[in-house]
Amino acid sequence: MGSQGGSIVRKPRFLCLHGFRTSAEIMKIQLHKWPKAVIDRLDLVFLDAPFPCQGKSDVDGVFDPPYYEWFQFNEEFIEYENFENCLEYLEDRMIKLGPFDGLIGFSQGGILSGGLPGLQAKGIALQKVPKIKFIIIIGGAMFRSTKVVEDAYSFSIDTPSLHFLGETDFLKPYGIKLIESFKNPVVVHHPKGHIVPRIDEKSLEKVTAFLETIENLVMMEEEDKDGEENICSPI
Repeated sequence: MGSQGGSIVRKPRFLCLHGFRTSAEIMKIQLHKWPKAVIDRLDLVFLDAPFPCQGKSDVDGVFDPPYYEWFQFNEEFIEYENFENCLEYLEDRMIKLGPFDGLIGFSQGGILSGGLPGLQAKGIALQKVPKIKFIIIIGGAMFRSTKVVEDAYSFSIDTPSLHFLGETDFLKPYGIKLIESFKNPVVVHHPKGHIVPRIDEKSLEKVTAFLETIENLVMMEEEDKDGEENICSPI
């Protein structure tokens, strides 16, 4: 494939990881509050977490069940259960549903999305799938387990990243620390709390610029593939 008249070869493909005790269907509803001009530029795949909800969901009464969670944790968020199982599940689904260019994560899904590039680079997770090239994090945060922190953030992450940070989000201090672990993060501030925010005109400028950046990277990658195929093809 190739580009024509500056148009992109294909849409960047993202796996979407929902929040704690919600679902793929709920995240689809949340993200579609974004302008159509944004959504239409992305190829989105929504995935349910591997574990059924093991307690009351904060969205009960707002969104219909079923609800799921990616892994379990203690009150201090420093001890995790089923974390390795979660990583294996993600890799399996990415093999079956992929390939993907990047991840979009909200809340617990945002914590996962922010840690996975580093875990993948260290050889700890997602070794059977292509490198995560882009991430979009909404209401995310750093992991707090000492072992996971050492593995996920041992170096500055150069993955192009877009972060939505809520002024009254209870995770904001940890979201700022996550942002600081990336080399060139693009940050969209909004006045709300721990939600998937709507994108206003001012924020849209930053989001659009980020999308243009990743679209160009995808186009360059596809053109490189085409060049390799042409070199290898018989005359």
